[in-house]
Amino acid sequence: MAQSNFEERIDTYEIESTNVMTGDRDRSRYLYYQLKMSMAKAKQIDIIVSFLMESGVRMLLNDMKRALDRGVKIRILTGNYLGITQPSALYLIKSELGDRVDLRLYNETSRSFHPKSYIFHYESSNEIYIGSSNISKSALTSGIEWNYRFSDTLDKKNYELFYATFDDLFLNHSIIIDDEELKRYSKAWKKPAVSKDLTKYDATEDNEDRNAENVRMLYRPRGAQIEALYALQESRMEGATKGLVYAATGIGKTYLAAFDSAKYERVLFVAHREEILKQAAVSFKNVRNSEDYGFFDGKEKDTDKSVIFASVATLGRPEYLNETYFPADYFDYVIIDEFHHAVTDQYRRIVEYFQPQFLLGLTATPERMDGKNIYEICDYNVPYQISLKEAINKGMLVPFHYYGVYDETDYSGLRIVKGRYDEQELNQAYIGNERRYDLIYKYYRKYCSSRAIGFCCSRQHAEDMAKEFCQRGIASAAVYSGENGAYAEERNEAIRKLKNGEIRVIFSVDMFNEGVDIASLDMVMFLRPTESPVVFLQQLGRGLRLYKGKEYLNVLDFIGNYEKAGKAPLLLSGEQSFNKKGFCEYQDLEYPDDCIVDFDMRLIDLFKEIDKKKLTLKMQIRQEY
Repeated sequence: MAQSNFEERIDTYEIESTNVMTGDRDRSRYLYYQLKMSMAKAKQIDIIVSFLMESGVRMLLNDMKRALDRGVKIRILTGNYLGITQPSALYLIKSELGDRVDLRLYNETSRSFHPKSYIFHYESSNEIYIGSSNISKSALTSGIEWNYRFSDTLDKKNYELFYATFDDLFLNHSIIIDDEELKRYSKAWKKPAVSKDLTKYDATEDNEDRNAENVRMLYRPRGAQIEALYALQESRMEGATKGLVYAATGIGKTYLAAFDSAKYERVLFVAHREEILKQAAVSFKNVRNSEDYGFFDGKEKDTDKSVIFASVATLGRPEYLNETYFPADYFDYVIIDEFHHAVTDQYRRIVEYFQPQFLLGLTATPERMDGKNIYEICDYNVPYQISLKEAINKGMLVPFHYYGVYDETDYSGLRIVKGRYDEQELNQAYIGNERRYDLIYKYYRKYCSSRAIGFCCSRQHAEDMAKEFCQRGIASAAVYSGENGAYAEERNEAIRKLKNGEIRVIFSVDMFNEGVDIASLDMVMFLRPTESPVVFLQQLGRGLRLYKGKEYLNVLDFIGNYEKAGKAPLLLSGEQSFNKKGFCEYQDLEYPDDCIVDFDMRLIDLFKEIDKKKLTLKMQIRQEY
C-alpha cells in the first residue's frame, strides 16, 4: 500500500514565532512551524540529529526544496542511534533533493551520538534550536519534546561553541552518504524494537489528521517503495530499458509500478488474473488521480485510454498484437506483473511485440521449478530486490510462528506425476480421514484464529474440509474455480465474509496464490504436500501483511513422509529453492527476527531418514564421519 500524506494541511494554521517549543496539543508550540519559518528566510541550514525517520523527512522536504531553489546551502548530519534512522528516510532525501544536500552519517563507534539541533544562518545573524526533537513526525509536532531557540545576537559565545562543534563533527567525524553507502546501510538495517513505538506515535498523528480534516488522501511511496524507485531511476539513467523488481509479497509492488510510471503518458499493465487487474486499476487511480484508464480482456477492448490493464490471455493472442489495436511503440511504459510467468508463450509475445521506453517486471518469486530463466527477458537487470527475510527484519511484514505438525498420512505408495502427487490418490488419503480431521482441528483451536486460510489439494478436499469445520462449529467456506459445492463461495464474497467475521476459515485450491490482499489473516494452514517453493512462498505471503493489532502470523504445516518433506525451513530462512541445502543443517538456519520455527520431534527423525535416502554411499560415509 501507499502512504497517505497530511503534512501540507498544517501550513494553513497561523502560528506566531516563539523560542520555546514543547509539543503536545498546542499547535503553537510545535517545532515544525518554527522550523518552516526559519527555513523560509535562511541563507544556510545545518541540521544535526541522532536519527531520521521517513515521516519527519517528508514533512520538511518541500521547505528544503524551496530553500535549495533559492541557493541555500543545506548540511545534514545524522547517526545510527539504536538503528532508528530508516534507510527510506535517507533514500527520500537523495531521491528528492539529490546531491544538493550534503548528507552525512556520523561514523565513530567509540562514542554515543545523541544531539538534536537545527542551525540557521541569516544575512546578519544566526540562530540555533537545541532540544530533544529528532526528525520524525511525532517529534516535530505533538510529541512532548522540549526545544529552545536562541540567537548569536543574544549569546554569541555559546552559539559559536555549538556551531564549531557541529562543524568539527560534520567535517571530521562523518562519512558522505553516497549510493554505495545507501545500499550498504539499507542491506544491513533491521527495524529495532524502539522504532515500533516511534512508528506507532506517527500513526496516531495520521489518525488525528484524518479525523480533523475531511480531505482526499494523497498517496505517496513508503519504505521499500522509496528505495526501489530510487534504484529504478538510477538504472534508467545508466541506459537500462528493462528491469525486474523482486520483492516479497506484501511490499506493495503494484503501487510501486504506479509511482514509477506516473510521469509516463501511456502505460500498459499486464497480468493473468482478472482480480489482479481490478486491484491494480484502483492503485493506479489513487496515484494518478485520473479516471483515464480502461481494460483489454475477454469483456472489454479499450484502446484509447492512457492506462490499459490487459489480460495476458487476451492481449497475448496474435490477432491483437498488431497495428489495428496497438502500434508496437504505443505504450511508453509496460508492466508485467507476476513476471515469473513471463517465459510462457503469451507473455513472450507481448514482451517481444511492444517497444516501450521502459519495461518493468514484478515478482515475489523469481525462481521457477522448470529451470527456465526469467532474467534474460529483462536483460539481467535487477535494480532492486528485497527477500521475505529482509522484509520481516525491516518491519515491512509481520513475523511468522511456523509449526511443523506430524501427520501420519502415508505418502509412500502414492504416484507422482510431473513432480506432483496424483490428485485422486491424495483425495483418497484425505477425504473421510477422521484422524486427520481431528489433528487439523486440534491445532487450529490450539493456536487460535479469527481469520484463516487452509490450502487444499483439490476441490473435493476443500469442500470436505469446509464441511468438517462447519460441523464442528467453525463457520467456513470452500473457494475454487467453478464453485458448485454445498460449501462453496465465490471468492470475493468469501473474502467479504471472512473480513466481516461471518466465516472464520476459507479452504482454497490455488485461488489465493497471487493478487489477493487479506491483511487481517492471522493463520495459514498447509493441508497438502509442499511441492513448489514458488507456491509455498506465495501462499505464506497471503498472511504476512501488516495489519493493526496483528503481531505475527501462525503457520500450521501438516507434514507426512512425502518427497519434499522438511524443505520448508529452507524457504523460511531465506533460500529461494529446495536445492541449496539438506535438512541436516536445520539447526544452523537463521530465520527472520521474532520468528519461530518449531517441529514435532518425530518430524526431525523423519527428515533425517528422507535426506539419508537421497545421499550416495560415499556422501553418507562422509556425513557420518
